Amino acid sequence: MLISDKQKQILTLLADGEFHSGTTLANHLGVSRSAVWKQLAGLADLGLHHAAVSGKGYRLEKPLELLAAHTITSGLQPAAQALLQRLEIHDQIDSTNAYLSAQAQSNAATGTVCFAEHQTAGKGRRGRQWVSPFGSNLYVSILWRFQQGYASTAGLSLAIGVAVIRALQQQHINPVGLKWPNDIISNGKKLGGILIEMSGESDGPCAAVIGLGLNLFVPETAAQGINQAWTDTSKINPALTISRNRLSAAVLNQLFAVLADFEHQGLQPYLAEWRRYDCLQGKPATLFIAEQPFPGIVQGIDDHGLLLLQHPDGRTQAFASGEVSFSRTPV
Repeated sequence: MLISDKQKQILTLLADGEFHSGTTLANHLGVSRSAVWKQLAGLADLGLHHAAVSGKGYRLEKPLELLAAHTITSGLQPAAQALLQRLEIHDQIDSTNAYLSAQAQSNAATGTVCFAEHQTAGKGRRGRQWVSPFGSNLYVSILWRFQQGYASTAGLSLAIGVAVIRALQQQHINPVGLKWPNDIISNGKKLGGILIEMSGESDGPCAAVIGLGLNLFVPETAAQGINQAWTDTSKINPALTISRNRLSAAVLNQLFAVLADFEHQGLQPYLAEWRRYDCLQGKPATLFIAEQPFPGIVQGIDDHGLLLLQHPDGRTQAFASGEVSFSRTPV
């Protein structure tokens, strides 16, 4: 469902989580009260539910903080501000990664950032859909160009994971950790994910679109579409109020800091920190490559970012790709 201009105006008015009368909303929008009711009814399809009380009016089930470019950019450190070339915020888009991948083909500048309030076809790993209810979570992608080919990006997803953990901890979101190769984990459940998509030349100029999805509040209706153990920041610490705009700025500060130096420094500066956040170290797990399972004990990562898995016969093997399934234990 596409969000209409009238619905966006209603959301802006209802964002405070307080009651607003149908008459007030109708007068502000220049429509009838019945038209207001119809617009509100359609918001449920976006994962936005409201209460209607006679004599009080309408309110959202929880306050809503819409993303604002000026608020995000005002929270950027000077180094990040210098690297940011363009920041776009879309009310609705198919996928921030898909959008920036298309922009990359049209010569968009390195440092272009795309946020979305809602994704209709958000991307997860291996073609999965990323559940993306409106205005609840963080969906962002950054376009970054590398001059030395795909090889210069080896281990980038791990370094990006470190950047995300830094941003979360700055916002007092704990406990959080990393699951190889690109999941953000809290208490054994998925809090977020990183998706990097490459285009260009394997040994020359190439473009990376770095996508990040973070769960801040996932409505139960939206959660029905998630087929793995998940969590959000509202469950990690219910007493903590997270500003989506402040978190967005913190994420960009940390991501730009990594991207600015990665092509020349690589993964090495982030290895020790990644290992501190490793949720799999020493735990039994099964690595799936296609449909083939490889059970064993995870022994961390090597200096190239490859997963080290100890097989039942005692052999340790390094893997460059795959998907890891592990028992639900806290980080």
